[in-house]
Amino acid sequence: MNKYVLRTSLVWIGVLAVLAGIWAYRSRRTKPSMTAKMPMSGDVQPAATGPSPEAKMSEPSMPQQKAETPLAPVQLTPERMQSIGVTTGTAEYKQLSDDIRATGTVDINERLLSYVQVRFPGYIRKVFANATYQYIRKGEPLFTVYSPDLVATQQDYLLARQNQKAMSASSIDGVASGADSLSAAAERRLEQWDVPASEIRKLKESGKAITDLTINSPTTGYITERNALPNMYVEPSTKLYTIADLSSVWVNAQVFQNDVSRIKPGDTAQITADSYPGHAFSGRIEDILPQVDMATRTVRVRLAITNPGLKLKPGMFVNVDLKTSLGRQLVVPVSAVFQSGTLQLVFLNHGNGSLEPKEITVGPRIGDDFVVLKGLEAHQSIVTSANFLIDSESQLQSAAGSFAPPPPGAGANAPQSNAPASAQANIDFTTDPNPPQKGSNVFRVKLTEANGSPTIGAQVTVTFYMAAMPAMGMAAMNTMVKLTEKGNGHYEGNGSLGSGGTWQVTISAQKNGQVIATKQMSVNATGGM
Repeated sequence: MNKYVLRTSLVWIGVLAVLAGIWAYRSRRTKPSMTAKMPMSGDVQPAATGPSPEAKMSEPSMPQQKAETPLAPVQLTPERMQSIGVTTGTAEYKQLSDDIRATGTVDINERLLSYVQVRFPGYIRKVFANATYQYIRKGEPLFTVYSPDLVATQQDYLLARQNQKAMSASSIDGVASGADSLSAAAERRLEQWDVPASEIRKLKESGKAITDLTINSPTTGYITERNALPNMYVEPSTKLYTIADLSSVWVNAQVFQNDVSRIKPGDTAQITADSYPGHAFSGRIEDILPQVDMATRTVRVRLAITNPGLKLKPGMFVNVDLKTSLGRQLVVPVSAVFQSGTLQLVFLNHGNGSLEPKEITVGPRIGDDFVVLKGLEAHQSIVTSANFLIDSESQLQSAAGSFAPPPPGAGANAPQSNAPASAQANIDFTTDPNPPQKGSNVFRVKLTEANGSPTIGAQVTVTFYMAAMPAMGMAAMNTMVKLTEKGNGHYEGNGSLGSGGTWQVTISAQKNGQVIATKQMSVNATGGM
C-alpha cells in the first residue's frame, strides 16, 4: 500500500513540474525585453520613420518634418574639390535645333483619290480594267455601259438637231431660236450626265445613238477598289472604282506626346526606309492630328512626301527624322542638373570653393544640354560634375546646423535644469584610428575643468549622426557610444560606424544629473558607403 501511495505521489509531482515549466516558458516569451530598448555601445541604429510608443509617452511632440531634405551652401577646399572631381561651366544662350526621331507608316494621300461612278442607271457590258491595283493612265477605258435613259436622251438630241436644221430658214419669229434652244438643252443634258466630249462628237458625226458608252479613267494611278463586273446593273450611287495617285503619299509618324510641343506644321522631315539604304525622301509636316493613342502615348503626325518612282508603298514601315528649330534658348549641360527628390538643382560657383544650391526649372533636353526655363541667368558659373557628392555635403552641413541630439536620460522625467547656462568643462575628442573608419573604432574624450584640472565621475556619451541620402536610398543613421571612465579625466569606448563619409558628432558630459559640457563637430570617416 505504501509503495502504491509513493508511486502516485511521484507521478503527480512530475506532472506539476511539467506544468510549472510550461508556465515559466510562456512568461518569459510574453515579458518585454528591457535590453531591446537600449542600444548597445557602438550599435548603428537607422533613423526611425516615427516615434516608438515609449517615445510618445516620454517625449514632447515634435513639429512635422518637411519631405525634402534642406540644403545649405557648401564650402570646399581646393584639395577636396580636386579629389571629388569638381568641374565648372556657365549658363549660356545657344541657337538650338533638334531632331525628333519617330517611326511611321506610308499611307495613301486621300486628297489624290478619285472615284468612278455613272450619273444614270444602266447595265455594264464590257470591263477593261478588271483587277485591283492595276495601273491605269488618265483617259484609258475602264468599261462600257448600256443605259435606256441615255439612249433616249441621245435620240432626243438627234431629233432636236434635225428640227434645228429644218427650221433654221423659217421667217416666223421665234421658231429658229426655239429649235436652237431645244438642241442646246439636249446637249447640256448629255454633258451633265458626264458623257465624254469625244462621244458627243461621234454622236453628231454619225447621227446614230450610241448604245454602249465607254467610260474612261479620270486620273492616272492604281485601282485600289473595283466593283465593276460584266452585266451588273448600276445606279448613280454605285461606286465602281477607286483610283489612287501615288506620286505623293502620306506618312503617319508616331511622335511621343512629350515631343509634340516642339514641332509645328511646315517643319521639314527626312524619311528613310530599310528597303532603300542610303536614300532619303524629303517632306513636310502637314497636320498634327488632335488625338493621343492611349496604349502608346503617341500623337499621329501627318507628313506629305513626294514619291518619285513610286518607291514608297502604302503600308510600308519607315523611319522619320523631324527637324525642328527652337530658337535662342538659355541652356546648361545635362551633367550640371541634379535631381534631388522633386527638385531640380544646380550648384552656383561663387569662387574659392563656395558652392550654393539653386533650384531651377528645366525644359526639354537637346543633345547634351537642358533648356533652362527659370532660375538662372546667362554667364552664371555652375558646377558641371560631382553634383551628387556636393549634394550630400550640402545635406550634411544643413543637418549639422539643425541637429542637436538630446543627452542620455532626457525626456519627460528629466529635470529642467539639465541644460547649463554655460559649459563647466572642456572636451578634447580623439579617435583610433584617426580619422575614424567604417567599422570598429575607439573613441576617447578628455574632460578638464576651466582651471585645467581633470573632470572625474562624469557620464560621457558620443553620438554620431549621418543625414539621409534619398538619391541613394539610404536612411539617416545614428550611433551612440557610452564611454567608460579610465581615470584622470580620460573616458574611452568602442563603437562601429556603418558607413564612410561625413558624420555629425555630438559629445555630451553629465555629472550629478546635470549637463556640464557639450560639443558638436564634423568628422570624415574613411571607407565606402
